Amino acid sequence: MREVMIDKVTLNIGVGKGGQELENAKMLLERLSGAKAVPTKAKSRNPVFRIKKGDVIGTKTTLRGKAALEFLKKALKVKDYSLPSGSFDKDGNFSFGVPEYIEFPGAKYDPQIGMLGFDVCVTLRRRGFRVGKRRRGKSKVGRKHRLKKEDGIQFARNVLSVKVE
Repeated sequence: MREVMIDKVTLNIGVGKGGQELENAKMLLERLSGAKAVPTKAKSRNPVFRIKKGDVIGTKTTLRGKAALEFLKKALKVKDYSLPSGSFDKDGNFSFGVPEYIEFPGAKYDPQIGMLGFDVCVTLRRRGFRVGKRRRGKSKVGRKHRLKKEDGIQFARNVLSVKVE
């Protein structure tokens, strides 16, 4: 029950507006991950960038299981298996960005898409976390069972062979 595992890997591209750029970002995520990409909407308005609440401004996809682990290992190759400790949050989850998709192993430049980068967010969990999310009989996860930043760093070092600075 104390084993730390990957719950999900979320890939995100924020474009800032709809149209052809958003379609290119969606196509890129689907090509890299092999999973369907869904649009993301603005949570608040920002008049400086002419964004209204509910506008489609990006796209994301979620990977789980073996596909998530395989994709994560490829994505970490871009970062030379090195992450700063600031990439980890208080719950042990971590995220990093890939500045240009052509750095990703196996990806070739497509002039129709142009140059785009994406974010990789990794959510970690232990067995038994379902009790906090289930619909029926929901209860709190105990303090000792919750993940901490140190647990996430230890997982990244041991399982993913990441050097944390």
